[in-house]
Amino acid sequence: MRTIRLAALSATLLVATACGTRQESGQTGKAATEGRLIPAVQDAKLTPTELAMFAPLPARMDAPGKTPSDAEIALGRTLYYEMLLSDGHDVSCNSCHPLNGYGADSRRVSFGHKGQEGSRNSNTVYNAAGQVAQFWDGRAPNVEAQAKGPILNPDEMGMPDTGAVLEHLKTSAKYRVTFAAAFPGESNPITYDNVGRAIGAFERGLVTPSRWDTYLKGDTAALTVQEKRGVRTFIAAGCTACHAGAYVGGQTFQKAGLVHPWPATADSGRIAVTKAPGDRYVFKVPTLRNVDKTGPYFSDGSVGSLDSAIVMMGRYQLGVALTATQVQDIHAWLRALTGQIPVKYVAEPQLPAKASF
Repeated sequence: MRTIRLAALSATLLVATACGTRQESGQTGKAATEGRLIPAVQDAKLTPTELAMFAPLPARMDAPGKTPSDAEIALGRTLYYEMLLSDGHDVSCNSCHPLNGYGADSRRVSFGHKGQEGSRNSNTVYNAAGQVAQFWDGRAPNVEAQAKGPILNPDEMGMPDTGAVLEHLKTSAKYRVTFAAAFPGESNPITYDNVGRAIGAFERGLVTPSRWDTYLKGDTAALTVQEKRGVRTFIAAGCTACHAGAYVGGQTFQKAGLVHPWPATADSGRIAVTKAPGDRYVFKVPTLRNVDKTGPYFSDGSVGSLDSAIVMMGRYQLGVALTATQVQDIHAWLRALTGQIPVKYVAEPQLPAKASF
């Protein structure tokens, strides 16, 4: 379940501290001389036009016309925590995307089957279902398709084939009952597609509303003056070209290094999926929801500091140089995107007793 965290797209985060952009004292670093300056925000009140760039999170992220049953969601929750879906019975979806830790494991790359390291940083599963596609390269169109990938990936959960997955599930009396309840009327409900459907149904409820949503719904006191300055600076810098809407990103693909060549080139991005030359170093723009809690950053997990990630985005994606105060203001607003984990919804259920294989 290795979703992918913004490799280059955070064309949103701009900052000036770590890279030595212009300081408030008037000192000018190298980055400042190479980028445009953003005027200081004088009025912290967002205009109607600025507010229209965003939207509050929905209660769930179900596809139009598709509302899963409680039984389907409950089965998906169980499967999310189920280590039977890994060849060594020691890894689950929650291993790389811990739901009590904002859906990201805080590692550069995650450890999978037999302790193997993955090749990309694991992105958060919270608020993922509302995005345009899944994985850093967008190779899965939705969370139902994405859920089936890591189970068979030899570096992740390591199951040899779908038959082995289904054999494990069919051996469990509890799973025979819960699959039948989740997919009534099907003569053979335990299928690999239904595994993906159930996990996806659960993940579509992984929504984390924050103070930002309260503000968008009309409570202007929900944000501090600094946070309001931060979002206005974010907008003025041009970050909303990629990071807007309810998910503050996640709706487009973008090249890493729009203004200056991206410094890391080991990961060629979406071209591996589409084979289109124009997709070299192109990645899915990630959501910035909970970004303060889901580092390290970029597809290779090479940047541990959010301020440093902001600096890189400003430098390579937008060609901007922010003052130290502007950096602090943007970071303050990004912290306001940290939402509430739905503790009851994500509580680990009692898993079926393990059969021996």
